[in-house]
Amino acid sequence: MTRTNIFSGSPFEEKVGYCRAVVHPPFVFVSGTVGRDPDSGELPPEVEQQCANALRIIEIALRYAGASFSDVVRATYYAPDRADFEACWPQLQATFGSNPPASTMVVAGLIDPAMRIEIEVTAMLPG
Repeated sequence: MTRTNIFSGSPFEEKVGYCRAVVHPPFVFVSGTVGRDPDSGELPPEVEQQCANALRIIEIALRYAGASFSDVVRATYYAPDRADFEACWPQLQATFGSNPPASTMVVAGLIDPAMRIEIEVTAMLPG
């Protein structure tokens, strides 16, 4: 089995020493992903937009790995304020639809106080 690292180009990958995802068949492990806009680098104030950005970044990593959201078997959500999580439910429902993963939500401080959600997923490669 061959391990493949997927990098997103974030400057934090080199600074911290991680990659966006690791593919180690049959698994794809996607690092905790916050809602910084991948194009502008800006962190929007609304949790809904941060959630959308995080899901977009995760989707790209999964695609590079040869997987999709329908292959996600585990999701972990981190939020400093538990009240913010409910605002993300509609997006999560739309993202995972009829293939919901096992999941956990953890109330925890994030590295930047402006960050309102972080999402980490594990997927199984199809086939």
